[in-house]
Amino acid sequence: MSRELLRVDNLALSIGNTCVTKHLDLRIEEGSCWGILGPNGAGKTTLLHALAGLHPADSGHISYQGMQLDGYSPKALARERGVLFQTELSGFPGTLFETVLAGRHPHLGHLGWESPEDLQQASRVIELTGLQGLEGRNTQTLSGGERQRMEIATLLTQQPHLALLDEPSNHLDPGQQIIMLQLLREHFAVAGHALLMVLHDCNLAIRFCDHLLLLKGDGQHLAGTTRELATPENLSWLYQHPVSLQQVDGNTCLHFR
Repeated sequence: MSRELLRVDNLALSIGNTCVTKHLDLRIEEGSCWGILGPNGAGKTTLLHALAGLHPADSGHISYQGMQLDGYSPKALARERGVLFQTELSGFPGTLFETVLAGRHPHLGHLGWESPEDLQQASRVIELTGLQGLEGRNTQTLSGGERQRMEIATLLTQQPHLALLDEPSNHLDPGQQIIMLQLLREHFAVAGHALLMVLHDCNLAIRFCDHLLLLKGDGQHLAGTTRELATPENLSWLYQHPVSLQQVDGNTCLHFR
């Protein structure tokens, strides 16, 4: 039986005049990959931030591995969940290697010194994300796609149990989108870990996610397996536009008519 990494009970959440959820119950089990879909302004980012403990909910409960979210210290919580933001938050100059290595901070001891194993972990994920040779580059000189892969590498270096990603395919060309999402699945959709990501590209969600959360933007939502929810009826309801699904090379593809 799979273990629950994240549990949400009767969550009510709003931002401004938008009701994101009214009575959301969610169970994120180890080995799963969830995609959050919805129209612009539906509150997808707000929900992701609430699940990460960065935005207050109106009511309800969020727990990680059986402990209420507010029971964790910031450092302990950073070992449980990692967050990839839609926009880069760091304004401090530094090299790519220094930034990726910072992902090890939640695991360091009181002295804060990185071990040889920490350095090896950072070097390994830099290679996995195709950034080798850029270790000494100032992060402010990187392209948008390089910075996005650097943020993904930092998350992989952090090694949280649950990864919460806001538009991980941002700034990436189509080939890199597939490569990076496959890499994230290989690391987090496994025993002891899970992955939940906001996506705008429904085709990527259908391809990589085994579960979906559909946010309508008025408090209504649907949650379940991708096989159950990725239907023309549900997606037409979600986006208020006629949708059809087609099979291309064994993959289900969305078509807006």
